[in-house]
Amino acid sequence: MDQKKTGQFLKTLRNEKGLTQEQLAQKFNVSNRSVSRWETGTNLPDISLLVEIADFYDVDVREIIDGERKSEMMDQETREVADKMAVYATGEKSKLLRFVQVLSIIGTGLTVVAIVLQTLAYEPDLRRSGAIFATFIGFIVMCILTLYVTGLLQRFSKHRKAVKAVKVITIVVMAVVTHYVVAAFALFAVVYSWYTTAKIEVSTDASEFNKYIHNGEDKDSEYRMGTNPLFDVMPEKIEADVTEYQLTYYNPWDGQYVVYMTLDYGDKYDAEIARLQAIGIDDYKGIYTVTGEPEGYDLVAMDSDDYNGFVYAMIPEGQEGNTKITYCALVFCNYFLDLDVHKYMPDKYLLPGFDATDDNPYRKQMMDK
Repeated sequence: MDQKKTGQFLKTLRNEKGLTQEQLAQKFNVSNRSVSRWETGTNLPDISLLVEIADFYDVDVREIIDGERKSEMMDQETREVADKMAVYATGEKSKLLRFVQVLSIIGTGLTVVAIVLQTLAYEPDLRRSGAIFATFIGFIVMCILTLYVTGLLQRFSKHRKAVKAVKVITIVVMAVVTHYVVAAFALFAVVYSWYTTAKIEVSTDASEFNKYIHNGEDKDSEYRMGTNPLFDVMPEKIEADVTEYQLTYYNPWDGQYVVYMTLDYGDKYDAEIARLQAIGIDDYKGIYTVTGEPEGYDLVAMDSDDYNGFVYAMIPEGQEGNTKITYCALVFCNYFLDLDVHKYMPDKYLLPGFDATDDNPYRKQMMDK
């Protein structure tokens, strides 16, 4: 079968009728492009249309297929077979079309529900904004598909005012959705930039203590987390001999502290012990899976918080004549600590069982609540 020959024959028949491609397309309720494809041989009419086209041009179906006129006409039996084939093909296509129509309507309804639910639960978040945007695009695709398979798109396209109104509505909705997406991207960019530019500050100079832990002093300091009530355990000023000192500060979005220092108070030891004992020891066990006090030490004071962490003071266990006090701070928020605590504090000062890593079990427990 020569499709180009058949296409040329169809073009000849149309010209003999004095019709344009657009007029012929309207006659058989197809698009101009379909007629053009028939006549170039790119595609051929559906079998359900062959009999109609043959009748319209008063030719034999076989003549169309062969691309040339025959001397004999198609007999009645052949025509009946062709008619039955056309009816069968049309019936099968109708069943499939109805199935596709139902699926497209259901799909459109589900995307509308998804958009409404996501919008009601919206919070500024890149992934959520992306999900809403993707769902909205899916909604547009489903609407176009539904209009096409139900035949409404072809009818609708003839009404210019309605088409213009739909375009305006689509642009407005796209603008609103784009606003949320752009806002989420901007927020993500700010947070990411802040996170990647934040530096871990490690201070071993005790004279900088009040720069970070100011307990009410220097309230304009950038290290605002230092005003956290947990730091009440820490002395307001270092007025003792410093045996060891290291303060690690990190602020990717909220201040985080890992601090340890040992001070020798000499004859002022009893006064500091009295201050610490007045603060007391919170019920800290179980928070961040902590099981007790560090081995070889007795806690003198403990401020704990199931969200922010621990600040505590301790002395060597059973050591007579001791005048040294060790202070430790593990302060963070959002139930996890970005810093590797083992890198910035000796294990001997850590509370046994302490786990504030990103996937720590205590965080999972609190988030579940």
